[in-house]
Parts: sequence; C-alpha cells; structure tokens
Amino acid sequence: MLIKIYPENPNPKAIDQVVQVLKRGGLIIYPTDTVYGLGCDITNHRAIEAIARIRHIKPEKANFSFICHDLSNLADYTKSIDNTTFRVLKKALPGPFTFILNASGKVPKLLSSNKKTVGIRIPDNNIAREIVKQLGNPILSTSIRDEDDILEYSTDPELIHEKYQDMVDIVIDGGYGGNVASTVVDVTSGEFEVIREGKGDLEMYL
Repeated sequence: MLIKIYPENPNPKAIDQVVQVLKRGGLIIYPTDTVYGLGCDITNHRAIEAIARIRHIKPEKANFSFICHDLSNLADYTKSIDNTTFRVLKKALPGPFTFILNASGKVPKLLSSNKKTVGIRIPDNNIAREIVKQLGNPILSTSIRDEDDILEYSTDPELIHEKYQDMVDIVIDGGYGGNVASTVVDVTSGEFEVIREGKGDLEMYL
C-alpha cells in the first residue's frame, strides 16, 4: 500500500494508520531527512526477523538504528553519557546523523543478540518523528539503498513501492528522498569518531 503524507503537516489519520500497522508487527518504508528507511516496531521480534530477511542478514549481525522522537528515549536504550556528548547530540539532533552509543541492557533483549552498542537516529523529518511519537517507542530502521541498485530506488517513492510492495505493508510517499545516507559517528569511547561520512557535517556541532 502506498500512502501519501506531507512532511510539512503530517495528516494525523494517516500517521495513526501507519502506527496501527507497526503495532500489529507490520513493516513500513518511510522518509527521513536522508534516504528512505525500512522500519518496524523495536518490540516485535518477528518484524525484526522479517527486516533481516529482506536485507539478507542475520538479526544478531545487523547494524540497525533506533529511530527516536527526541533525546528523552536515550536513557532507556543507552548507558549514561557525559555532559559534553549530550550537548553535541542536543545541538546535532534532529539531523542527518546516526550516533553509535554503548547500549543499555535492554537492547540485546530487544534484538535477541549480545549487541553492546546501538545506533541512535533522530531524523529531521516530521513524518518519521510523528510515527515514533504516536507509537510510543522507537522504530528499528535500516536504509533501503541496496549496493547494486540505481540511486532512484532510494529517492522515488513510487519506484520503491514497485520494488518492495510484496515485502512490506506500507510505503509512505513523503516526496523524493535524498541519496546520501546519514553521517555515522561512533561515540562509544567518549570521543567523536566519524566512521561514515554522509549528509551531516559534525564539525559544525563540536
């Protein structure tokens, strides 16, 4: 199913429709401030396994991100961070960054793995953040840009729908997406180490 939602002012009814699908264990493809993402409710193991199958990876080996509405979720899923780190996160988010942080004890149980880290993402996109806000917990997410696909697959929601309609429950058309992924920053040592250059410029916030 392809649903049109406008990012400037997301329709609450459409957002609720998406949230109900997530609560039932469904998969969605949705816009962010970078590329389109494939997501599910982080509390649904079957849905997480389905995403891993689509990406041809084992759930315990996958580097999925948690899409959060704001930083208030942070303490639930990460170990405590120092004030300097928190200040940078507060300035940089919402924005095109994925911050790798040390995971709290809750994350391995959610992902059925022994993962010690978690990628936290707060996209500057009203659709993504409104979904998470209404759901009441983060969504697990992975970029749908495949290595062997032409770039249009990650930017045109209609082409994305054509490709993934049999694998997911909803594709949200939030307009054309970007084709540059988020900048990934490892903060697990207390230092800020950029491990993938993407759309975000971390220097602006340090």
